[in-house]
Amino acid sequence: QVQLVESGGGLVRAGDSLRLSCVASGRTFSSYAMGWFRQAPGKEREFVAAISWSGATTYYADSVKGRFAIARENAKNSVSLQMNSLKPEDTAVYSCAATPLPPQSLSLPGGPAHVISWGQGTQVTVSS
Repeated sequence: QVQLVESGGGLVRAGDSLRLSCVASGRTFSSYAMGWFRQAPGKEREFVAAISWSGATTYYADSVKGRFAIARENAKNSVSLQMNSLKPEDTAVYSCAATPLPPQSLSLPGGPAHVISWGQGTQVTVSS
């Protein structure tokens, strides 16, 4: 099973950019679809973005489409989330996730149930 460690969170102002990274241990990283979820205080965890094992297919939540970009480098066992034009409502703990299922499975209701490994999460705070 793959183990995930995120980095790159922080405190920024509205309109700024941040890039989150997630590094995986294990030799089977390229066999997993990867995704990012976030959870704000008092709210349920929500899907943000997902990418196929090859990187050819991506999915985004409507709330981040056009502002966020997910990418992966299998040679480095890493997946990233580039976040541009950040808004205060993007404030949350962001976690990367791995699934053996197609990436779209993460975007559907119940998506977290398909995750076999979670990172510890990284805090993103966007001030107005």
